[in-house]
Amino acid sequence: MYPRRRHPRISEWAIALTFAVVALSSACVPALAQSSEMRVGAFPVPPFVMEQNGQLTGFSIELWNGIAAQLKVKSDFHVVPDAAALFKEMRDQQLDVIVSPVFITSARDAEFDFSYPVMESGFGIMILDTGDTKPVSPLGELLHIFFSPSLLVWLGVALLLIVVPAHLIWFFDRRAADDVIASEHYFPGIFQAMAWAASALVSQVQALPGHWLARILGLVWMFGGVVFVAFYTAQLTSTLTVQKIHGSIEGPSDLPGKVVGTIANSTAVATLKAHKADVQEYATTEEMFNALLQKKVDAVVTGAPVLLYYASHQGAGLVKVVGPQFNEAPLSMLFQLGSPWRKKVDTALIVLRENGTYDQLYQKWFGTE
Repeated sequence: MYPRRRHPRISEWAIALTFAVVALSSACVPALAQSSEMRVGAFPVPPFVMEQNGQLTGFSIELWNGIAAQLKVKSDFHVVPDAAALFKEMRDQQLDVIVSPVFITSARDAEFDFSYPVMESGFGIMILDTGDTKPVSPLGELLHIFFSPSLLVWLGVALLLIVVPAHLIWFFDRRAADDVIASEHYFPGIFQAMAWAASALVSQVQALPGHWLARILGLVWMFGGVVFVAFYTAQLTSTLTVQKIHGSIEGPSDLPGKVVGTIANSTAVATLKAHKADVQEYATTEEMFNALLQKKVDAVVTGAPVLLYYASHQGAGLVKVVGPQFNEAPLSMLFQLGSPWRKKVDTALIVLRENGTYDQLYQKWFGTE
C-alpha cells in the first residue's frame, strides 16, 4: 500500500494566509506615511508667505518650519503664483499640505481636511488714502453740490434756454400794447424779457406777452419750462445718488454699489456679492493692490492681516484700512482628505503654542495685539 498523503491542516492555512496579508499590506502602505519629506504648497501673500533675498519667509513659512522640525520631516516647497493654481495641485494630489492661510468653509471641508485653526481673522477693507481725515461739514457738502460739474452744466443749459426765448419775446413784444416788455430798446428791454423767461421757466408768470405770436411763444415756453424743471430735478437726483454711492467708504455698509477688488475664487467673492458690490477678481494680491492704486476699483477686500501689512509697508501713505473686520472665521492649513499628516501636524501645532514659539512668531509678524 502506498503511504497515506498528508494534507495541510486548517490552522496552517490560516497562518500562511495571515503572513500573506501582512506582507501585502506592508507593500501597499502609502509612501506618504513612510516618507520623511512633505510636499508643501504656498502662494505669495504677505505677511504669511513671501520671498526675501531668494528665501521663503513669512508667518506661515516660519510656523510650518517649526512644525516640520517637530515632525523631523523635510519640506519640498511648491510656490505657485495664485490660490487657484494651488488648489488645482492639491486636487491633483501633487501636494500634501497647503500652508498659505485658508479660510475654513463647509464646501472645502467636504473636499479636504483642515488642521487646527492657525488664527482667527476676518475680511478688511482698504481704500486710497486721500488725506481726508476731517469729516465734511453740512455747509461743505452743500457747496460741493452747488459747484459740482453736473450742476454747473445744467445751469448753463438753463441760461441758454432763458436767453434764446427772451430775445424772441423782446423782438415780437417790444412795441405791443399791454406787453410785458416795458422798453422797446434792447437795453434794458432784453433784461426785462430775460426776467420774464426765467420766471416762466421756474414758476407761473402773472402776465403773457401782448403780441399774438409772442403770446404763443410764451405759452409754449411755459409748458417747456414745466418739462425742463421736472427732467432737471430727476437728473439732479440721479447724479447726487451716484455721487453718494461713489463717495467715501468707511465700513461694510458702504460697499453696495462700489467697485471692489478681491482675490479670484476666494471666499470674499460671495461675501461681496451678498453686499451688492460690483466685484472685480484678481489672481494675485499684487494685481489687486495695483488696481486700487490705479483707481480701477473703489476699494479692495481680503483677509485683514494682509491689508494691514501692506498698508504699513509698501502702501504706507498711499492706502489705508477702514472700518472693522467682518465675517470673521478661522484660518487653517489644508490637507488631502484622510491625510495621515493632519493629526501629526495638529499635535506639533499644539506643542508650538505651549512652548511659546507661536506667540513669538505672531508678535514678530503682527505685533502684540
